[in-house]
This record gives sequence, structure tokens and C-alpha cells, in this order.
Amino acid sequence: MNFVFLSPAYPVTCRHFCDRLRQMGVRVLGIGDVPYDQLDGRLIGALTEYYYVDSLEDYDKVYRACAFYIHKYGRIDWLESLNEYWLPTDARLRTDFNIAVGTREDGIGNLVRKSCMKKIFVEAGLPTARQHIVTDFAAGRAFAETVGYPVIVKPDIGVGANGARRLGSEEELAAFYRHLPNELYVMEEFLYGDICTYDAVLDSRCEPLFESMCTYAPVLDSVQGNENIHFYTTAFVPERLRELGRRTAKAFGADRRFVHFEFINLAKDYDGIGKAGDFAVMEVNMRPAGGHDPDMMNFAQSIDVFRIYAEMVVEDRRFMPESDDLYYCAYAARKDGHSYTHSHWEIIARYGNDIVLMEEMPPIDWPSMGRYVYMAKFREKEEMEKYFAFVLG
Repeated sequence: MNFVFLSPAYPVTCRHFCDRLRQMGVRVLGIGDVPYDQLDGRLIGALTEYYYVDSLEDYDKVYRACAFYIHKYGRIDWLESLNEYWLPTDARLRTDFNIAVGTREDGIGNLVRKSCMKKIFVEAGLPTARQHIVTDFAAGRAFAETVGYPVIVKPDIGVGANGARRLGSEEELAAFYRHLPNELYVMEEFLYGDICTYDAVLDSRCEPLFESMCTYAPVLDSVQGNENIHFYTTAFVPERLRELGRRTAKAFGADRRFVHFEFINLAKDYDGIGKAGDFAVMEVNMRPAGGHDPDMMNFAQSIDVFRIYAEMVVEDRRFMPESDDLYYCAYAARKDGHSYTHSHWEIIARYGNDIVLMEEMPPIDWPSMGRYVYMAKFREKEEMEKYFAFVLG
């Protein structure tokens, strides 16, 4: 099997996906904009060959790289980046080279445009916030008066919380329209509650081979308020979230993918959406969760999600057994500009046996992921909550 991996050096977890694919006998062919001599040694060992391009934005160069691989190794069976930014490029390459597996150009809009996602949510009967496509101030004010303030505005095509803003009054709404961006924006009613994700590896029937949940406070608050970051991953997925996650996968025809769907765990009742404690779908991401989230899934469930993904690619099934050695895996990250009760060494002294990873994040990730990360795992949720208070208090 020939698997072309676009941008295998970023995110860093891609090297593990490449490694497990190689272990399953897959020929992994990389295309990236990181020079070969700067690649991680483990990634180099996982790749059969690497084709360097000075810019992945230059489609002609990426196209020629794929053509070279076909000439040398034969037909491409699979092409992925596992990176939200490159999903449209993935789809265009699959179309141009007639690659059977994965979304092509005619279907990519449903996976990257929030307005298209919303239409599918509604048609599938999934609970979700009301949405308005931004046009002029009068229409925006009418929508805000219907759903009530605050409202959220965000790019129709965007990654994470980039470009998103919460507007709490008509004055803030008017200010947004005075400096309206050139790109298409959508506006949604604001739903109070924590974000809970449904993460899964799906087979060719859109059935889960693996499931997980991540719970965290809204990223927008963390970025705009410069708040510290904390969240956790667990195998204990509420049955209602599990049901909605599976229905969402079916609605989008999300087959043979690692997915990351975002839901709001409602903090109060909303007419037509749900009661406090229910879940409402926010958006879909047809790629694994970012950062160290896949590693956290491994720590939480004592498994190897990278291997499960590779087994899905090669055999369309899971061989790795379920584990009953389950934890809550906690991510606590400090930001600059805060004062803390406990020092680094005090954290190590108290939680050294529980910590599974410590590192300083790259500067580009500081606003959304924090600067100094302490990742630990606990059997009980109560112990995890004490850990968050100790590290971030």
C-alpha cells in the first residue's frame, strides 16, 4: 500500500502515525516543507522516502511530488495530512490523482465551511446553535435580537478560535460591522457550557473502532482573557455524547478517518436545543485532535491510538484489545504574566509519580495551549481536580 503523508513533520504526533503505518507494512511517502536534515530521526525512520518542497502552498510543486511517487512506486492508495489546514489540498490531490479513499473536491466544503456543517446538523436533526451568515448590520442586529446577546462571530472557514469574537451588546456588534473582514463570517447564538469533544477512529462503515472524550473550557475565553489552560481526556464518554457523536459521523459519511467533533455540554436550558446537561454539536474536524491530545488518549486508556489508526487503514478493523486500565489524563499549562502559589519543584515533589509529560510549548502555541505544560494521569476525577488547583493556583 502506498500512503502519501502530506506535512508529516507537523503536528509532531504525525511521526507516530507514520511509524505505526510502517509497522503495518505500509509504504509511507512524505511530502513536506521542512528540509530533510531538520526532520525528527524517528520520522525519517518511518518514511520510505521524503520529497521536500519549499512551500506546501504551491500546489504545482506538491502535484509534481505526487506524480514522482506514482512514477516510482505506482498508484497512490491513500493520501492524508491529518492537519485541518491542508484538508482542501488533500481533497484536490485525491481528485486530480483519482485516489479512492477520502473526501474529494466536490465534498470538501461540508468539512471546512461552518455554514455547510450547520446545514448538515439541521438536516440530521442534531441539536445545535442557530446560525446566521453575516451580511449587513441590520440583518445581524435582527439575528442577535432573536437569539439574544452574546453572539459569536467567526470565519466560515477557520482553524480553532482564530478570528472568532464574542459580542455582548449592540455597541460591540456595530463595532464589528464597522471593521467587517473581507472573508465570509458566520454568527451564532452563544451557548453556555464546557466544550466536550467526541474523538474516534472510524472504519469504512462510519463505525467507531475507538472512542474518547476531551473536556475543556472554551478556548476563546483562554485566548482573549489570557487564562491558563487546563483540560482532560477520558474513556468515560457519556452515553448521550456517544450517541450524538456516532450520528454526526453517519450524517457526514465520515468513513475511514480519525475525527474530532466539538460539542457544548449545556450549562442551562435552551429552547429547541436541549436542557442543562445535554449536548449540542458545534463543528466537525475531520482529523485527529491537535497538540498532545492523541498522546493523552493513550495515557487515559493504556492503548496506542496511532496503531489503531494504522490497523483501520490496512485492515479496516481493530486488533488492539480494549484495556480496563483507565485514567483521567490531565493537561495543565501555565501562561506568562500570572503568579503561582507553587513552584516547578513543588509540583514535581508532589505529583512527580503522576506526571507523564512536561515541556515548554512552541511560542506559536502559547496563546491557545499555554507555555509550560504538566500532563498527568489519575484514577479518580477528584484527584485530578486537586491537581489542577495545585498547578494553576
